[in-house]
Amino acid sequence: MDGDGTRDARGTHANPVPRPAGPPEMPAEAPTVPPRPTRAPGSPDGSAFLTWLRTPRPQALPGVWRFGHRPRPEEEPERVPGRQLLSGAVIAFLVGWLVWSLLWNGYLGGWWLLPLYAMIPDSWAEPHSFASVVVVYAYYVLVAGIIMVAVGRLGRWGEIWRRYGPPAWRGAATAGAGPAPAPEEDPAAWPALRAAGAHAAAERLAAEARSGLMRDVDHARIARAWQGVQRGRHSLATFTGAVLSHGAAACPHPSGARDLPVRRARHDLVTGQVRIGAAADDARNPYAYRGAGLALGPDLLGTSLLAVGPAGSGKTGSLVRPLTESLCLHALAGRAAVVVVGAAGADLGPADAYDVVVRIGHPDSVYDLDLYGGTTDPDEAAVVLAEALVGDLTDQHQGGDTRRSTTVLAQLLGPFRAVHGRFPGVPELRQLLEGAPGPLAELREGLRAAGQDSLLRELDARERQMDRPGDVGGVLADRVALLDRPAFAPFFDTSGQSRPFSLKALDHPVRVRVDLPQRGHADASRMLARLVLAQFTASVSVREDRSLFACLVLDDASGVVTPEAVRAVQRLRSAGAGVVLTLRTLDDVPRPLRGPLLGAIGCRMALSGLTPWDGQDFAEVWGKEWTEARDVTDRQIIAETPAGKAVHMLRRVITGKAPTARAVTVRQVERERWSASELAHAVPAGHAVLSLTSVKGEHAPPLLVDLHG
Repeated sequence: MDGDGTRDARGTHANPVPRPAGPPEMPAEAPTVPPRPTRAPGSPDGSAFLTWLRTPRPQALPGVWRFGHRPRPEEEPERVPGRQLLSGAVIAFLVGWLVWSLLWNGYLGGWWLLPLYAMIPDSWAEPHSFASVVVVYAYYVLVAGIIMVAVGRLGRWGEIWRRYGPPAWRGAATAGAGPAPAPEEDPAAWPALRAAGAHAAAERLAAEARSGLMRDVDHARIARAWQGVQRGRHSLATFTGAVLSHGAAACPHPSGARDLPVRRARHDLVTGQVRIGAAADDARNPYAYRGAGLALGPDLLGTSLLAVGPAGSGKTGSLVRPLTESLCLHALAGRAAVVVVGAAGADLGPADAYDVVVRIGHPDSVYDLDLYGGTTDPDEAAVVLAEALVGDLTDQHQGGDTRRSTTVLAQLLGPFRAVHGRFPGVPELRQLLEGAPGPLAELREGLRAAGQDSLLRELDARERQMDRPGDVGGVLADRVALLDRPAFAPFFDTSGQSRPFSLKALDHPVRVRVDLPQRGHADASRMLARLVLAQFTASVSVREDRSLFACLVLDDASGVVTPEAVRAVQRLRSAGAGVVLTLRTLDDVPRPLRGPLLGAIGCRMALSGLTPWDGQDFAEVWGKEWTEARDVTDRQIIAETPAGKAVHMLRRVITGKAPTARAVTVRQVERERWSASELAHAVPAGHAVLSLTSVKGEHAPPLLVDLHG
């Protein structure tokens, strides 16, 4: 335990990860933080920060990018085609001009001048005075104005102004423009602190924001610390003292970093969202979503996300990279803990963006991976290790699990820890599973000397099972042999000579990246990915502070999905955690597990290039909906008279279509939201179909998303 009452980032092992005093969620006594952070490209700075903070973020549908969002109606309003609208406006203007010409030239009589004659005295008639001329021409302007208003409403000039005039030129960028709000309503003035009586702290933070010393990460981090004060975890006096002493640099992250080295995506730390694209203006999308930006945040990732698409479809660049950036920013703000697992060399961000980088199989790696997840319980270690070693070999049908493998490992791990005070390393575990007589005899002597009769019986049972046909010990030994290679010799050490990282550190806002050696060690990489997933699900379920969102990102989940993994993913929502899985194809998941996996995941993404059989699984999980089918029958009208032909020609010029008589039949039918054929052939390159579910149970239907929008 550290002096502030928190555990180091490596759990119970020696050589803790260096970190400054004070956890990120509470004020530090004397943080060593530079007064002005280095701004990452893409982060709001100076006056842009104030504009960003004051921009409205209205409540919106699930997944909608709320920054500057302008809600749309649920149903699409009647929209007249542009050609027809402009033609009608011109014809209405010509009609108004014709009516005024007929009135002015007297072809319609002088009745329209009777009100004028009734108002003008006879003395103004001769000679024409200046007052009479003004009144007469004012009357003409009034009549002409009435005609123009009438033809303007008839020709929908107002709609043309809104569609093509200055109102359409002003974009969403001006949505947040306006005068600065009052201090009690200005988020940059920290009204919550003022309401609690911390006026001095609020003034200091507001001054830092106006002077350009505050960033979006600083605002989110201090807001997180203030939440700790409101929940009674920290005192108001300690928080106020830290803010008055250090301003925007108060309550630092353990790394001391206040931003990422670089940003590629658009982030909004007020709502916690990261923008991944925009909903296409497509008839298959609900009207309220069309054209709106789409974003992901902890409220959606808490139900987990599965993305399926072939290589080159944009899984890493358009989805994983923005999500890892967002989660790392949340970690710097004290809101989240993130573990990113991918192949060595994958585009998962620079190493400086992480607190811990585990490069398995690389001789220059500073950190190691704890094979047993930081636990001291042999039974718990056996459960996690069995899932990693043979979780993909168990019977996929109901009742299949890893209980036999767990029992075998527990029968060896318990006696070994009792004798040596630690768990076995990879070579030692392999020898025990293979039944090497020397290590087993050494364990037996140690247990007898320590008087561990119960563990001695466990070891005896293991030795008897080794001689039986069908013993799983040999299979476990073969899997452990994948890790007992020269490239992994410096790793998975349990003697305390290395710096192993344990996922028990997810109690803190830590940023971790694990690089797997997929080149030359594909089977070992898949086994290590299962190990990280099993340790993650076991660790997050026993955390005390579940307000700290924990997320595991697996850039390639091939061979990772097992029956136990699917059951564990279903439990993550209540634990304040989630996983992000990407697959090239659903064929990487055993057939009996595809339906349960898609059912356990709340957010599902099908990228362009999907195969029809993969699309069939998505189509089944997305289901069907009642839709209105319109059968239209057009019959062209043939004009027989010259006048009729002229009318038809004018109508064709206005509408662009030949005159027809239309018969419409409307009926309600149930159809798939997205069929397998549409998912395989109708999704353009750079697009994806995405459905969302929030932790509150809100749903967004499958949406066609432009990942570059």
